[in-house]
Amino acid sequence: MLQLLHIPNPSQEWEAFLQVLDHLILHFIMGIMETLTPHMQHLSLVFQSPPPPNNTGPSYPPSSLHSQPASPHTASTSCTTQLANQLNSMQINSYGPSAIQSSHTSSGHPASFQGPQPLPLTQHQMALPPGPQIPPPANNFSGLCAQSSLPNMARQDGIPGSGLPNPNLQQLPGQTPGPGYHPQQGNYGPQMAGSQLSYPGAFPGGPAQLSGPPQKRLDPDSIPSPIQVIENDKSSRGGQIYATNTRGQVPPLVTTDCLIQDQGHASPRYIRCTTYCFPSTSDMAKQARIPLAAVIQPFATVPQNETPLYVVNHGEAGPIRCNRCKAYMCPFMQFIEGGRRYQCGFCNCINDVPPFFFQHLDHIGRRVDHYERPELSLGSYEYVATLDYCRNNKPPNPPAYIFMIDVSYRNINSGLVKLICDELKTLLDKLPREEQEESSAIRVGFVTYNKVLHFFNVKSNLAQPQMMVVSDVGEVFVPLLDGFLVNFQESRSVVNNLLDQIPEMFADTNESETIFAPVIQAGMEALKAAECAGKLFIFHSSLPTAEAPGKLRNRDDKKLLNTDKEKTLFQPQVNSYESLARDCVANGCCVNLFLFPNQYVDIASLGLVTMHTGGTLYKYNNFQLNSDSPQFLTDLRRDIEKKTGFDAIMRVRTSTGFRATDFFGAIYMNNTTDVEMAAVDCDKAVTVEFKHDDKLNEDSGALIQCAVLYTSISGQRRLRIHNIGLNCSTQLADVYKTCETDALINFFAKSAFKAILSQPLKAVREILVSQTAHMLACYRKNCASPSAVSQLILPDAMKVLPVYVNCLLKSSVLTGRPEIPTDERAYHRQLVMSMGVADTQLFFYPQLLPIHNLDLKSDAVPAAVRCSEERLSEGGAFILANGLSMFLWLGVSTPPELIQGLFNVPSFAHISTEATLLPDLANTYSKKIKSIVEHIQNQKPYTMKLMIVKQREQPEMLFRQFLVEDKSIHGGASYVDFLCCVHKEICQLLN
Repeated sequence: MLQLLHIPNPSQEWEAFLQVLDHLILHFIMGIMETLTPHMQHLSLVFQSPPPPNNTGPSYPPSSLHSQPASPHTASTSCTTQLANQLNSMQINSYGPSAIQSSHTSSGHPASFQGPQPLPLTQHQMALPPGPQIPPPANNFSGLCAQSSLPNMARQDGIPGSGLPNPNLQQLPGQTPGPGYHPQQGNYGPQMAGSQLSYPGAFPGGPAQLSGPPQKRLDPDSIPSPIQVIENDKSSRGGQIYATNTRGQVPPLVTTDCLIQDQGHASPRYIRCTTYCFPSTSDMAKQARIPLAAVIQPFATVPQNETPLYVVNHGEAGPIRCNRCKAYMCPFMQFIEGGRRYQCGFCNCINDVPPFFFQHLDHIGRRVDHYERPELSLGSYEYVATLDYCRNNKPPNPPAYIFMIDVSYRNINSGLVKLICDELKTLLDKLPREEQEESSAIRVGFVTYNKVLHFFNVKSNLAQPQMMVVSDVGEVFVPLLDGFLVNFQESRSVVNNLLDQIPEMFADTNESETIFAPVIQAGMEALKAAECAGKLFIFHSSLPTAEAPGKLRNRDDKKLLNTDKEKTLFQPQVNSYESLARDCVANGCCVNLFLFPNQYVDIASLGLVTMHTGGTLYKYNNFQLNSDSPQFLTDLRRDIEKKTGFDAIMRVRTSTGFRATDFFGAIYMNNTTDVEMAAVDCDKAVTVEFKHDDKLNEDSGALIQCAVLYTSISGQRRLRIHNIGLNCSTQLADVYKTCETDALINFFAKSAFKAILSQPLKAVREILVSQTAHMLACYRKNCASPSAVSQLILPDAMKVLPVYVNCLLKSSVLTGRPEIPTDERAYHRQLVMSMGVADTQLFFYPQLLPIHNLDLKSDAVPAAVRCSEERLSEGGAFILANGLSMFLWLGVSTPPELIQGLFNVPSFAHISTEATLLPDLANTYSKKIKSIVEHIQNQKPYTMKLMIVKQREQPEMLFRQFLVEDKSIHGGASYVDFLCCVHKEICQLLN
């Protein structure tokens, strides 16, 4: 182990002698460590990736990389970090882990997988320090990264976010602690009742006690970076045309801006999959434990530079379908016998081609009109439906919007009711309409309520609106039909008159109690009587405590946290909301709920009907007219103007060998196949899980068709069809290299958030970590090159999966802490259940943008940095956004010129944190920042209220919760700690 040193002249002898002595001491100490801690693992990271197409691509962050012979099984190469290199890079005054030194950088980055051909895998490995960086694996491992019977151990210093003791990293009985550890008597701050988080960093506590010299800290750049993955994809695929002409190809990431051309498979804006190559057999699927799922956003917004969906109209004949499986005509159908018949791609049934649809085939067996028919050449298109697809075989009426306003004392007193009424006078001119129509066909109606309901007649021939009161809220009925739902253009003067009168009408009210369920019932009955579908816009602010169906009590009990009864906090308090949701869906009544609570309102109950009917829930805590109006009004405007499909039913069909088994989203299901949505808009996504029921064929692949039957805003019944083809393989390596982490996290989040209704949170968290470890262990065992067990090998397509899973585990929904309001957790749970892939990606890993060194001449948005406190600087300014919240963080040494340009005040001390909007200033810097904020907000489902945070002031605590790579103040592990935890579990599985 000794190095031979060439000494060129005598004057350097003493210095050389000291160097040799340094190495001897180091090796001696390391020998003692190895003797005392035989189970300590040397953790190193290896990433396997396909080589980039035709370019070298961006380099990885600094790491120690060396080559290793390929495994004949995977035809891959491995880059290994030797322990000796780590030792040589250490200094004599630090006997612990050293920062990782760079020897060279890798040129590998994710590349699209084109078709079924095999691609060689390349391993990239980065080493984490040996010894105490990872807890010793226990032979009798049970539970998640912890053994409750063992004594507590302190984390070593120098790991990002790990300065707090960790009660879940334990010492084996009879084992001597490794360097950097010593037994703690455990003062870990207040303990939670019931079970505890059982992954690293579960609880905050006092600082770790160190023995011996300080440890050198781990270089965060040596572990996989989500930002690096995002930027690599942007640089290799951003701004380009992505054509969907190849089965099973992996699309650009959701964060990459590109132009998508539909050439036979649905755009990734509509469908994204957890993997684009399914395992051929159920045994392979069980072995890999990779969820086989698709996230379907059927009404996703398409940019103006992309082609909107074509509408196919076959007249009275209607859409052409397979006689056996009822799949709709699509590019997967194979025409035979000169074009007179076709074979269904889903069930292989031979069908006759209807005479009106006949066309000859060309020399390669393709119809000569292939490119003239959207249903033969495109992945997504629409059919005009016939009367067979309508309720009672009658064409539907155009939908209606009913505005239902809580006029109790608090809402009148706060000015909220007047704000809503004033805004509606403007908004009703912007109701959605078909492009060829001059005005909207949507009719509108108005109801106000407190303990009773007030219906308004706003018929166009009335001089004044008329009010009718329904005081029997136990048996709600609609007191008028004619004059309740009207065309706004025809009744404009009467409606505006009503909106002026409502705030004055209830100005002297003292009624503070409200009802809720009867309000929804009344709106639904009105739509049912009018024989149309529609939306209810309900503006509500308090727990419904008045005597009526759906009455609720305050059940916010912190003692239930971390017990088996915690799940009841996410369930509706009374059964009547479940049956009400079912009735609403059956009548095409979608409920949009705008909540303005200043205390607990039981969102798990109030929001249930909203979630099951495809509606949207908005929440504005402690609403203040001056500061919160812009956020609320922007949300309201966007929601009213959304193009929406009403009274919708979705069916997902698959080719033989697999089928859709589970569905997650803002949906209702009466049976196992039909996904019912009273309405579906551009932001709603349904996540569908698939399971094998036979072997899949590699040649024919796995085909998926999503069909949504809905009523358009003009009252036309239509079918929206999305088709996508995936590859199948008998090689697990093919499955792993076509995985999409963002879609996986969407699936994991929704399945976990559904599971907490029936399982303890601790069990749900453990399942998440266990599945993550199983997926990575299976890859390590079956796809990776042979290497030491101590190496953590991550497939390139999944190398940032651990950080995203850790973000999910630290989310408020899965963290049972008394500081987090129950309503907030129920709110986040409901929002995530209907999110698409782009929204869950941003929600779990927020965007952190440095804005203190902007290029003011460029239109580009600055590149994001990793979500960690280490990336902040006292002289910096950063914007953080997660789709619901937005922060502007200012360091104490932010340059005065930046402060002046942004706030028009001379110094940091003069900045007011009360403002929720940046002032409009006529300087370049202000305009640039406001354009960045607008860019971040663009196309997000929710308006983010800006919160200004100054370094070292109290609100900074809230901001730090979003720095997801660090240890959470609510007890979640840092990214580094969690990576070690996952590695430990993988070691157990491999052993």
